[in-house]
Amino acid sequence: MTALAPTLQTFLTDYMTRQRKASPHTIAAYRDAIKLLLVFTANSTGKQPHQLDIADLDAPLIVAFLNHLEHDRHNTIRTRNARLAAIQSLYHYAGLRHPEHAALIARVLAIPTKRAEKPIVTFLNEDELDALLAAPDRNTWTGRRDHAIILLGAQTGLRADELIKLDCADIRLGTGAHVSCIGKGRKHRITPLIPVTVATIKVWLTERAGQPTDPLFPTRQGRRLSHDALERRIAKHASSASSACPSLQNKKITPHTLRHTAAVRLLQAPVDTATIALWLGHERDQTTQTYLHADLTVKQRAIDRTTPPGTKPGRYRPADPLLAFLEDL
Repeated sequence: MTALAPTLQTFLTDYMTRQRKASPHTIAAYRDAIKLLLVFTANSTGKQPHQLDIADLDAPLIVAFLNHLEHDRHNTIRTRNARLAAIQSLYHYAGLRHPEHAALIARVLAIPTKRAEKPIVTFLNEDELDALLAAPDRNTWTGRRDHAIILLGAQTGLRADELIKLDCADIRLGTGAHVSCIGKGRKHRITPLIPVTVATIKVWLTERAGQPTDPLFPTRQGRRLSHDALERRIAKHASSASSACPSLQNKKITPHTLRHTAAVRLLQAPVDTATIALWLGHERDQTTQTYLHADLTVKQRAIDRTTPPGTKPGRYRPADPLLAFLEDL
């Protein structure tokens, strides 16, 4: 067996799992990136994946793999950079175990990430949010559940994973009503609830009648909703709401759109970006700056407070026809 196989195994099972205590989501993402790399390398070299050694995965091959992701698999630059981060994390670990490959590893670690355009985030205005909230059929059990999910997501800005992982005990509806969750980076976060959300969740909890450790938003079978199921439900209701609110037809509505909507609503309140970052569980305040670019009303308020320049518009005077003739020669 080559040096690559045991290094890869201990990287995922010992270093990532026990030493770094990475989340299952992170480990799965790293596993998928490395699996794609091994398959690409096997096809390029003619070797079976278990026969590959560290020397087979040099910098030119890694760059070729990244190009393959972009041009053949049509991955975005963001996905390309995420795959590169996983590979470079493996090479950082390999550098400590195999100093004989230090030069090769250094060249792989020197591969730069690619800059990409940052798209404007999609969020819902008041009319669009009202239409989406009205879309679920609240005469049905699933409609009442979906309405509660949409309202909670749009008010709190919880991530999709945070929403589906909520238990009944994570909701407090007494004085100082709030929802608590463990979010990205294992950060514990408490988000206050407004009265309309409290009223809706209170009715849902009564109907749900679950134990404290039961999922807050289950399937019909009582299991926890999956991420894909949540996306499908939101997309279904967005499609229905588009008939009442045509502007929704031009937007791709996902659970993350509800998070963006909560952020922009706070920004319009107006709430400072440091508080919004705390509300959303952002690691850095700079992440919240994205919403400043998305919301035109914030920029309009800023321009309304500025003093216009003391100048007058010029007056158009047509050129003398003889001079115009000479200029055109």
